[in-house]
Amino acid sequence: MSLLHPQLAAFAAVIEEGSFDGAAKRLCVTSSAISQRVKALEDRMGQVLIVRQPPCRPTEAGQLLLRRVKSMQVLEAEAFEAFQLDQGDDVVARRLTIAVNDDSLETWVLPAIAELNRQYGYLFDVVVDDQDHSLDLLRDGTAIGAITSDSKAIQGCDIHLLGTMRYQAIASPEFIKRYFPAGVSREALAKAPMMVFNRKDELQNRFIKSKTHDILSPPTHYLPTSKGFVEAAALGLGWCMVPECMIESDLGSNRVAMLDESNPVDVPLYWQHGAIRSTTLMNLTRIFWDHGQNVLINVAN
Repeated sequence: MSLLHPQLAAFAAVIEEGSFDGAAKRLCVTSSAISQRVKALEDRMGQVLIVRQPPCRPTEAGQLLLRRVKSMQVLEAEAFEAFQLDQGDDVVARRLTIAVNDDSLETWVLPAIAELNRQYGYLFDVVVDDQDHSLDLLRDGTAIGAITSDSKAIQGCDIHLLGTMRYQAIASPEFIKRYFPAGVSREALAKAPMMVFNRKDELQNRFIKSKTHDILSPPTHYLPTSKGFVEAAALGLGWCMVPECMIESDLGSNRVAMLDESNPVDVPLYWQHGAIRSTTLMNLTRIFWDHGQNVLINVAN
């Protein structure tokens, strides 16, 4: 049972499943019926909404519509709950897709979504992307909300400042003795192996720029694991930027050390979501704020 217009439900299902066949299976209709509904919707909108190549994805117009449909799905789920209506086996509308940077997921978001699941039974589809790029997943309709470093709200969205994630440059004491015997200089940073999460990760380059006012190209490892960064640094693989909250015990045991404690990289984090009057989004915002306060800092203090 769905309160959404069948054409909108078919459109959203094709994008979420990545194919017309997958959408048909979910909605228990034929692929032909899905195709007809999507075509009728496109005729009504006067726009092509889906790129029909595997996996199916929304066009620019489709992205705009998908953001609205995602919000409708949240409100639909709330209506079912309010009227105690049985949704049967189709719980997709209660699965909340959120975009999160990996450092937040590993430090405070995971406990937050666990609490949301315990309290409200929400299911989550967590999509991980760099904090400088996670907003794209809200913009294109993939997610209903995003943890992002972008302070500018998307049109039709609300934004909440959660706090600031403070990053420190670390390495093993042996690594520092080998590559930084005279301190953190331009010459040393140009030669010392550096660890980067992925090719979107600019944190290490921000640290280099703040120290040297220059752009360097040091030897680089790509290692897509936040918690693994600390272990890799302790093993001497390279230096890297990690959340300050992740390294307290390793600093105490002298497994890692800071390159320059006086020169952190601060990244403000925001929670953005569709601007609708939704109990679900209010719950997410409240719990994210509460858990964020355990890790994030207020740089004004």
